[in-house]
Amino acid sequence: MDMLWSGWGDPAKAAPLPDSVTGLLRDLLGVTPRESGPAALTDIEPPAPALTDEARTALRAAVGAPDGLREDAESRIRHTRGKSTPDLLRIRAGEVDDIPAAVVLPGDHDEVLAALRTCAEHGVAAVPFGGGTSVVGGLAPTTKRPFVALDLRRLDQLLAVDEVSRTATLQPGLRGPQCEALLNERGWTLGHFPQSFEWATVGGFAAARSSGQASAGYGRFDEMVLGLTVATPEGTLETGRAPRSAAGPDLRQLILGSEGALGVITAVTVRIRPLPAKRVYEGWRFASFEAGTAALRRLAQDGPRPTVLRLSDESETFIGLAQPDAIGSAELPQNPGCLAIVGYEGTEEETAARRAAAREVLLACDGELIGEEPGDKWEHGRYNAPYLRDALLDAGAFAETLETAAFWSAVPGLYTAVRDALTSTLTEAGTPPLVMCHISHTYENGASLYFTVVSAQGEDAVAHWEPVKRAANDAILAAGGTISHHHGVGTDHRDWYAREIGPLGTRMLQAVKAEVDPSGVLSPGVLIPVR
Repeated sequence: MDMLWSGWGDPAKAAPLPDSVTGLLRDLLGVTPRESGPAALTDIEPPAPALTDEARTALRAAVGAPDGLREDAESRIRHTRGKSTPDLLRIRAGEVDDIPAAVVLPGDHDEVLAALRTCAEHGVAAVPFGGGTSVVGGLAPTTKRPFVALDLRRLDQLLAVDEVSRTATLQPGLRGPQCEALLNERGWTLGHFPQSFEWATVGGFAAARSSGQASAGYGRFDEMVLGLTVATPEGTLETGRAPRSAAGPDLRQLILGSEGALGVITAVTVRIRPLPAKRVYEGWRFASFEAGTAALRRLAQDGPRPTVLRLSDESETFIGLAQPDAIGSAELPQNPGCLAIVGYEGTEEETAARRAAAREVLLACDGELIGEEPGDKWEHGRYNAPYLRDALLDAGAFAETLETAAFWSAVPGLYTAVRDALTSTLTEAGTPPLVMCHISHTYENGASLYFTVVSAQGEDAVAHWEPVKRAANDAILAAGGTISHHHGVGTDHRDWYAREIGPLGTRMLQAVKAEVDPSGVLSPGVLIPVR
């Protein structure tokens, strides 16, 4: 099943906003309904495919399937850009000026290699495409050349399981649920459950350094990766022949987070864990975001570490975004404080022991246990926030997210700086926003902050957002944060990423790209500034 072309996920799961929320948007933010709905897919007329006859013939020969090269309008539209709010607003308006010339569907590593070499020979760029869930411009290259979407859906196999070493080798086109089901059948789990889990792919997890909602217990995806096979226009790169090595710099770390700019990942070897016998999630209330942050830091640094550890600020808790399925419900408390979701997974004995020990810490930090119901609601709605974003767009609101991370000492200042930048810039533009935030991932040395901003759209919502996004990015770097914790760089963050790593770091990446991709075939303008 393909994702909704003009929104997120499965159309059957979409639901309109409750009247209470629509009224709040109108009264608090001045949101008014849109005059018209999204364009119909069949009404969009993309430009004609731009491949030469020679390139078309060569790409067909590079992939084995009869429909391995698709140039029909629907296939190309479905592979246009990603799922950020500006992406969706543009596609809903029928804007497809940066549509791929074709969609190429290789069936194995050798066909990926052949497709990349063909693109290099014929002056065609190539953008790897997994689940299409990028929210940072990762699927929108900066190039005047025709480009193809290199869709990896046919590479969707579990290649091997080593139960002695507790590893699995996966192809990149496996979506999260497929991957988990294949491992669960054998008694294992990857433990990687990002918000995009239902649609994102294993290759995308690796290419964007994904971080799942259970990262406190299982770690980030880049921490799970033990080996990679990568296709480039110049040949194959194999990395990772041992769990750790002192044999020079770890090239796995160069490919992880490279977002398709340095190669196409065709196999990933990951560590796996036994399928947990017990999963339990509970809610805790803290009087303030500062108090809740201190409690999370204590658990992250001194233990015991829960599997899931999240904290919503006052605004997000009040609106109910910490439990997306509860938004607009009369059940929300009048003085909610800040809601933390704390979860435990493992054996019955291990789960009970960590839960009891963590409760002592949270009580000592003035936390108030409010039971398993908030945790159950969070688990039930943990993948639903993107559907809520679509409903907000339908109602005429602008809704977008951004995230960052910093060391614990910098987190309070970063939180204030980004919130103030979003609020002041949108207010000055005449659309005062609602800004919400939560700590989504915790580490011994720091944490991530995930912001959601909702406002009226303005006359041109995409243009309206651009200076706001720039102001937020500037605030992140000025306050000591990283430009992305798990969404990635893409084209949206590229210039700020260059500032973060500095001129020398940028030149180092450009030098690597020149070696593995001398023709600039791979995702031009994504991640790495063009020289």
